[in-house]
Amino acid sequence: MRYGAPAAVLSATALLSGVYANNNEQSILSDDSSATASAQPASSSPSIPIFTPTTIKAAFVEQFVDGWDKIWKPSHAKKDLKGATNKDEEWAYVGEFSVEEPTVFKGMEGDKGLVLKTQAAHHAISAQFPKIDNKGKTLVVQYEVKLQGGLECGGAYMKLLRDTKTLRQEEFSNASPYVIMFGPDKCGATNKVHLIINHKNPKTGEYEEKHLKAPPPARITKTTELYTLIIHQNNTGVIKLNDEQVKEFDLLEDFEPAFSPPAEIDDPKDSKPETWVDEQRIPDPSAKKPEDWDEDAPFEIPEDWDDEEDGDWVAPTVNNPKCDEVSGCGPWTKPMMKNPKYKGKWSAPLIENPAYKGPWSPRKIKNPAYYEIKNPANLEPIGAIGFELWTMQKDILFDNIFIGHNVADAHSFADETFHEKHPHEQLLELADKTKDSPLKPAGDSDLKITDNPILYIRQKFDLFYTLAQRDLIQAITLVPEISGGICAVVVTLIALILGSFGRSSPSSTVSKDKKVAGKKMPSDESEKTTDTDATTKVVDVSKKDQNSN
Repeated sequence: MRYGAPAAVLSATALLSGVYANNNEQSILSDDSSATASAQPASSSPSIPIFTPTTIKAAFVEQFVDGWDKIWKPSHAKKDLKGATNKDEEWAYVGEFSVEEPTVFKGMEGDKGLVLKTQAAHHAISAQFPKIDNKGKTLVVQYEVKLQGGLECGGAYMKLLRDTKTLRQEEFSNASPYVIMFGPDKCGATNKVHLIINHKNPKTGEYEEKHLKAPPPARITKTTELYTLIIHQNNTGVIKLNDEQVKEFDLLEDFEPAFSPPAEIDDPKDSKPETWVDEQRIPDPSAKKPEDWDEDAPFEIPEDWDDEEDGDWVAPTVNNPKCDEVSGCGPWTKPMMKNPKYKGKWSAPLIENPAYKGPWSPRKIKNPAYYEIKNPANLEPIGAIGFELWTMQKDILFDNIFIGHNVADAHSFADETFHEKHPHEQLLELADKTKDSPLKPAGDSDLKITDNPILYIRQKFDLFYTLAQRDLIQAITLVPEISGGICAVVVTLIALILGSFGRSSPSSTVSKDKKVAGKKMPSDESEKTTDTDATTKVVDVSKKDQNSN
């Protein structure tokens, strides 16, 4: 049986993927067999990397090692509800925190993080550090989020607090002044990565939140996700997820409201004149109704009975006793058809209104609050970081926080931490979903090779590609089905190419042999019949020639 090249490639890849995947999944599941199904803990396997504190320096680096509680302080304040008249409406920050290792898909041994431990509660905690002045520098903010219990409704964003003399950690709340709010937020249909910059109006002294337009969606998964914000001094910036750029922005163009207000505004005292014409088109005053226009003609008329097309019409001769129960009985009437003469109510065609001046708008005046910000990247000094959150899910983990000015250092920090553990977390997640697949409805991540070969191979290839970018040997070891599939594809293609060249030469030889022999090889009965008829005709012609002679 012959196969096309795409079919051969797909079949070879799928076959090897299934074989290697089954062996790999069995080994992963055996390591994880002691885990409880409710908490989904990952077994501490010697194969996962071991945490080592970083030596990279920055304005603020936090890995939640011993002594973290000397820096981080929970808030004892109450949430400020603007406009609330009832004191009972105030919400205390009762959510508890803990520093511990992950309980779900642990990808690194000994790596601890800050965990929100209370479900459906308000949490507030902060850490102070020496003032960070970003003027004339690039700002890099990076941290890890691990949603161990998922995220249905709540936030996992951070706040960089303004450096002020009144900053008190025990009084940290939603009313505390901040410079930047950055990170994931999800509730219902809302799913985005917040980026809000709190900016001061130099004329009025008031602060206003500047929101990034069209923010990227957050990645809601139980594996660790890396969020990175970079703001350059040329007023441009990027947001990265897992070291991949997902949003590029310009501070002067991509925030709402804009950092610089408009130079002119509508005059609040101006009003539209009473004689202003709003109609852009009007009925043509010179148009007249045609004389043959019949406004009284009905929209539908009875359809005529055509004996040639419809047959002889026969009136009913017997009363149907079921007429009282079903439709279709009673006096027969002709079916209705559209009236070809119907035109409806006549109206004059519309023409451009010569008096129309366009849509009215008030005149413009100079904006008394106008100011021009040429470099909004020069943010106000930052003196602390805080997590002020309300969430329905607990066990949200934060780790490996980096705040500084060196993009390369932030990338190296991610290499030491996130990129070391994330591939192992992905494998544990894949094994867990495969193990629980009979108990859960199938989704994109619950696929087997027999369910959807193309999507299954695509998922495996994405993981292989991510690992191969950093360590090809590790990619081959952890995802052998793709490396085996690639080898099978190469071998299959070579065999197909050699086979096609091998078949081309004998075909012409056989054709020549047939011509030399002077025989025709019929392929079916029709060709045999044609040959017999042709022979008969030749015999008849020969007899005629003999008779004539």
